Amino acid sequence: MYPFTFQAESGRPIYQQLYRYIVAEIASNRLREGEKMPSKRALAAHLRISQTTVESAYTMLITEGYLITRPRSGTYVARVEQMPVTAKTEVCFSTQLEKPTQVSSLYHFRTNAVDTSLFPYATWLKTQREVLQTQKELLNHGDTQGDAALREALCKYLHEYRGVNCAPEQIVIGAGLEYLLGLLCTLLGSQSVFALEDPGYPAVRQVIHNHGRRIVDITVGAQGIDVDLLETRNAGVAYITPSHQFPTGVTMPISARMRLLAWAHRQEGRYIIEDDYDSEFRYVGRPIPSLQGLDTQGKVIYLGTFSRSLAPSIRIAYIILPQALLSEYRRVFSLYSSTVSRFEQHTLARFIAQGHYTRHLNRARNLYRRRKDCIVSALRTSPAASHLEIQGENAGLHFLLRVHGLGEEHALLRRAEALGVRAHGLAEYVSQPLRAEGAALVLGYAGLSEEEIQAAVSLLSRALLTP
Repeated sequence: MYPFTFQAESGRPIYQQLYRYIVAEIASNRLREGEKMPSKRALAAHLRISQTTVESAYTMLITEGYLITRPRSGTYVARVEQMPVTAKTEVCFSTQLEKPTQVSSLYHFRTNAVDTSLFPYATWLKTQREVLQTQKELLNHGDTQGDAALREALCKYLHEYRGVNCAPEQIVIGAGLEYLLGLLCTLLGSQSVFALEDPGYPAVRQVIHNHGRRIVDITVGAQGIDVDLLETRNAGVAYITPSHQFPTGVTMPISARMRLLAWAHRQEGRYIIEDDYDSEFRYVGRPIPSLQGLDTQGKVIYLGTFSRSLAPSIRIAYIILPQALLSEYRRVFSLYSSTVSRFEQHTLARFIAQGHYTRHLNRARNLYRRRKDCIVSALRTSPAASHLEIQGENAGLHFLLRVHGLGEEHALLRRAEALGVRAHGLAEYVSQPLRAEGAALVLGYAGLSEEEIQAAVSLLSRALLTP
């Protein structure tokens, strides 16, 4: 009989402990192929446990192929090939895996933060409850491209507020930018060469790289992506953020937009991916119309998300495909299921159609405008003001702060973090080493209150001026 003892402190049921012990004995060859196991009754009596407990362990072992039964004979050890590790070897992932670095800064100028207290909980919950109570059929499969109700609501909203021209049939709903960008990498072909803004959004670069697509970097200047440089590169797809370039904050003027469209029109198979990630937030004048709305030849793929306008955890994003790509999408992805819950799709569809989304955006825009004014004013009246230049502050939820004559960027960031303020330098977003233009910080302010902004700027100014 086995010298098996139970470990009460392990918190694991007895039958599981017995199962793991026998697996370990087989793995170490102490129990060999063909050896007869004790009967359930005999083993239960020996170990002073219930026969049901032994039966549970034996059932698991038989199901997984460690033991076999022979009619009117008993239970035997099965033939098990190449058992590399005993079952006693346990990996505790909480200690074996490298843990993410914990940032203990008092203030963090995050570029991807939003104020979650703005989320319209009551209205969203009421709308969601209405959907759950009245549309039980949403438990079944929906359209691959996303449910028609949301695509129709989006089509109407985007045309009215962003000047987008499309039919609901051109819209594809998906769980986040990364998923949809992965679909586009497949749709545009394995030989596609992607031109990316430099500096630009690191997640976009990573997704495209992970799909094995070639990348060329195009410098961003005062008018956005350098179209002249783009002309000299062998790229077929240009990924841009024209309304509020990330991270520089540059808005591409109409002249540059038309030149970019002309680049796409000159050659068959060229496309522009327009990422309109935070276009809802513009604080001077009316929102800039989308590049897609200027396109007359089906060259612009429009991409949007609700991560900034509602909340990052609402993983609803969308792409608008030109007609030429739509049939190819349906051929390639016809067997795919939508990655967004139908209940969430219909909740958002009603939220938009009933005007709640527009009212929420108005409230959010007013709050973020006040925070933008607060941080700009604090910087311009700080002791370090004469060394600072603010760019791209009239839109979005971040801007670029150029720092002149106070030292190297990395050293400035290190001094700020020592005082409890974390920010991101422009060097984090470039593919090539920066030219000698001084330090530049990318400051997001949406996740900080006005009081926190005042305190954070005071500490940041102190850090900048510290030798």
